[in-house]
Amino acid sequence: KQSLNEDLTVLILTMNEEKNLPYALENVVGWAHDVMVLDSGSQDQTQAITERYGAQFFYNRFETYAKQRNHALEKLPIQTDWVMFLDADEYLTQELKDEIKNTPSNAPFAGYEMKRRFHFMGRWIKHGGYYPSWLLRLFRHGKGKVMRDINEHVHVEGTIGQLKNDFVDHNRKGLKDWLLKHIRYAEFEAKQLLNPEKESKIKAKLFGSQSETKQWIRVNIWNAMLPPLIRPFIYYFFRYFVRFGFLDGRAGLVYHFLQGLWLQFLIDALYIQQKFENSLK
Repeated sequence: KQSLNEDLTVLILTMNEEKNLPYALENVVGWAHDVMVLDSGSQDQTQAITERYGAQFFYNRFETYAKQRNHALEKLPIQTDWVMFLDADEYLTQELKDEIKNTPSNAPFAGYEMKRRFHFMGRWIKHGGYYPSWLLRLFRHGKGKVMRDINEHVHVEGTIGQLKNDFVDHNRKGLKDWLLKHIRYAEFEAKQLLNPEKESKIKAKLFGSQSETKQWIRVNIWNAMLPPLIRPFIYYFFRYFVRFGFLDGRAGLVYHFLQGLWLQFLIDALYIQQKFENSLK
């Protein structure tokens, strides 16, 4: 039987990823059947690094994360039955690579969820509800489509399986880059709040998959019940104290504060500002 990794194309989106990309490519080139990098206009050595490792390099102008991922699925010359989305700052643990290698390509699933192990300032963030985070990244080509412009999710037609082992998210660009990137994320999220009709088509189910449960909480609690500018403080308290985020040490204090309070407050502030500006038009 053909192993799944022998029938797999890894898709990596990039934009100035010379610090992270070598680790991702080293991890999957030669293990997967194909590795394709879809770039959106890098000004650093991203293309040269891609070619040095023997991966295929493509360009598409960036609009949203969902559109970029769907472009990769629909327009790139994928020849395999399976695809996997991997960010440039991510890599698979050897245990996960072995697990996928031991999974047959004709397994009776349309996709697999994998556990993300997130690192920040050199520390694995295990608490605050952050581990395990189940993400659907591995699926049959033609069976999946990416939904939601930011914090995007893959929607797959068919039965979903789960893999036991982890992949690692380890961004080597530093805190300044993280802050700048999340300011852009906040702008996307604020626009999403202003246009709820463009919200994700993911089903909102309290007892569904992790992404469906998150969507239910977003629609029925976060957006409907909690007031802007107040809810970030409620969320941070829940995450840092109730979900034991304080056990992640100094790095956890920085991360849970920035991602759980600062980012959520910024999203609400931008939403209120844009709503006010729209009222003046």
